[in-house]
Amino acid sequence: MDVTRLLFPGQLPAIIAAIADAHFVSIDLELSGIPSNQTNKPRAHGGGKPSLQQRYEETKKAAEHYQVLQLGITCVGENINRGVYVVRPYNFFLNPVPDERLNVERVFSYHSGAVDFLLKRNFRMEAPFLDGVHYFSRAEEATARRLATQRQDRASIADIQPRPDDAESLELLKRLQEEVLAWKSRAAPRPDFLNFAAVGVDNGPQSENILNGYQKRLVHQYIRAQHPDLVTIGRGSFIQIVAYDKEREVSEQQYRTRKFEEVLGRQIGLRWLVEAVCGGDMSAMDINSINPVVKAPVAADIISLREQLSGQSTVLVGHNLFLDLIYFYVCFFGPLPDKVEEFQRTIHQLFPRIIDTKYLATHNIDNPALARSSLEELSQRLSKQAQPFIELHPQHSKYEFEKFAHEAGFDSYLTAQVLIRLSATLDSSGLHLDENKDGLLDNDEESYFTPPEERSPEERSPAEGGDGVLLDFEALPVHLSISTDKSSHSRIEPSYIPASTRSAFSHATAFDLLGDIPLDEDPVTLTLQPEKTAVQRSKKQEKRKKKADKEIDRRMPAWESPFWAAYGNKLRVNGTVEGVCDVGEWPC
Repeated sequence: MDVTRLLFPGQLPAIIAAIADAHFVSIDLELSGIPSNQTNKPRAHGGGKPSLQQRYEETKKAAEHYQVLQLGITCVGENINRGVYVVRPYNFFLNPVPDERLNVERVFSYHSGAVDFLLKRNFRMEAPFLDGVHYFSRAEEATARRLATQRQDRASIADIQPRPDDAESLELLKRLQEEVLAWKSRAAPRPDFLNFAAVGVDNGPQSENILNGYQKRLVHQYIRAQHPDLVTIGRGSFIQIVAYDKEREVSEQQYRTRKFEEVLGRQIGLRWLVEAVCGGDMSAMDINSINPVVKAPVAADIISLREQLSGQSTVLVGHNLFLDLIYFYVCFFGPLPDKVEEFQRTIHQLFPRIIDTKYLATHNIDNPALARSSLEELSQRLSKQAQPFIELHPQHSKYEFEKFAHEAGFDSYLTAQVLIRLSATLDSSGLHLDENKDGLLDNDEESYFTPPEERSPEERSPAEGGDGVLLDFEALPVHLSISTDKSSHSRIEPSYIPASTRSAFSHATAFDLLGDIPLDEDPVTLTLQPEKTAVQRSKKQEKRKKKADKEIDRRMPAWESPFWAAYGNKLRVNGTVEGVCDVGEWPC
């Protein structure tokens, strides 16, 4: 489902409800640039490979320079009674231009390579500005609040002094003093206000001779310092001066605060969904200001969901998640820490349970960096599995018959499919019982930035003219007890992993990290054969469901399963000495 800036307020309650009901949430990002050139700093531990800290610094620098252009979020619900995983994919463009009323500025950049990559895949470069949903990071929200407080505290505003040779400003202040004294000395009935404008101004909207910003500040400053019994009110082209009234000032202050919170709440926008996922503070989210036409029952449900989600994070899933998490943090939380260890601790506090499907696909392979673990290849291979049964929610049918390669919503949908099917397959095989304990790379493989022509045939996929093959998931040993109790799984030790399952994969260019599509595929939207009628579509789904029902019951391992102690909270970082970024212990 595409959610634009105009649709977001109306969809927000339903999306928050989907997150609250989700078994897990998968994400994907499209970026305006990535770390395309690896640093020439001396590599730690020799061998020419960077350390995890060095790779983190490279990615951190890029994330602080480039933007998240598109965010995909897929909410996956588990219908235990039907034995089905129901997926709801959402696709958002992000608007990088903040509301000017909040006085928070952004500097954002595009890398030519990233732009070329996206344009070749029919990415609408104007869409973030025209259709993008607004967002603020936690740090940007704090900045906006600090600036608003400073504006409200007029005593904290530093005075400005006109230069002795600034005849125009000095004449303005002289005229202001004369007009204020004349107004205050007038006999009753005296007007309740004094409008001060530029000389000869008729105060009409078409007038060109109006007070500029500097002159307005001089007027506000003079009245505040010389006439504490008066207050000034900006009226566009002129300034209105009135007597101080405490009750009116309190009312005005409350009004300004309320309007500020409404503007800020709408600017936070997409981050409300991120707060829902991580169990953050959503108490300031006023659904009525974001969506003024929302019905009362929906508003009441949102309040209940806010309380339900507070302090309760959802399992977060991604493919090649190390890169995305760094950009994700800058976009929605704030500046990154300098040390990767601090980043690991911070991420673990925000998201106690995260899963990298790239790590799942390469965990039991001797040389993970050479494994062909692209998202699309994994999805295509695993799609042959009838179980676990996955269905798109009826209101999210965009991706049912068409592939939208490198659209964040579509890739987050593929990530969800891969996790469901791959975790079920690996769990039933029992591979995690014989895991590679150290998880380190034991070869001098090239990083994922190495061009295919510089790699051996074994290190290239068939699309790159090499000999690599995918892990044959169907060849994995499977043993499950058939039981009416869906949580009852028994396992055996894996007897073998065929040699043919060890394969090669590497990205052809740095910008292939923006997405994983085989090099021999057309990068534009890929179209599958659509069903001709709704009846045929229904029959096809029913046929597949019946086939699945005949097979051994296969589902994702429960979050409390020892399976996730082996596979969870570990991010694959190919091309580094460590090979893995471990963010912390999986909570059972």
